Amino acid sequence: MERRELFGSLFSPFREKKEKKEVIVRPPYFYYENSTYEDEVSFFTKECMNCEGVCSTFCEEKIIVILEDKTPKIDFSLGGCTYCDACAVACPSGVLKVKYKHQIKTNVEINILECMSWDKTMCFSCKDPCLEDAIEFIGMFRPTINIDKCTNCGFCIKVCPTNAIVLK
Repeated sequence: MERRELFGSLFSPFREKKEKKEVIVRPPYFYYENSTYEDEVSFFTKECMNCEGVCSTFCEEKIIVILEDKTPKIDFSLGGCTYCDACAVACPSGVLKVKYKHQIKTNVEINILECMSWDKTMCFSCKDPCLEDAIEFIGMFRPTINIDKCTNCGFCIKVCPTNAIVLK
């Protein structure tokens, strides 16, 4: 049992169960001018339909999963993105291109009601893997994400023992 599972199981009886809407996070190498979520789904579905998920096999961190509609999704529960370009270089249909590299389109936030540190338990699980030092602590018990430093890589998400780091 991993540390995350242990702490999650200890705190689970005290949490109210809520239905979470799944957030689909796309790799950071596509471009669709003025796109909405619906546009992105349509774009990816059309272009990825005949692909065998090559981008996911070349992902160094193994965080790209292929959905039922054959579109790529980043699954931060598996790890974080290093922005290594491998998925874009491997993309045979040209959906992902290195020249369109940008930060992952999502916002990473700390749910202070779920966070152990905000509940006065010393925990630096999210801070340690942060490559940009974007997680700062006010005192020892109040982690915050500095949005000016955060690249939305997601490395902090997998390691949080209480799943307090969420995507918006």
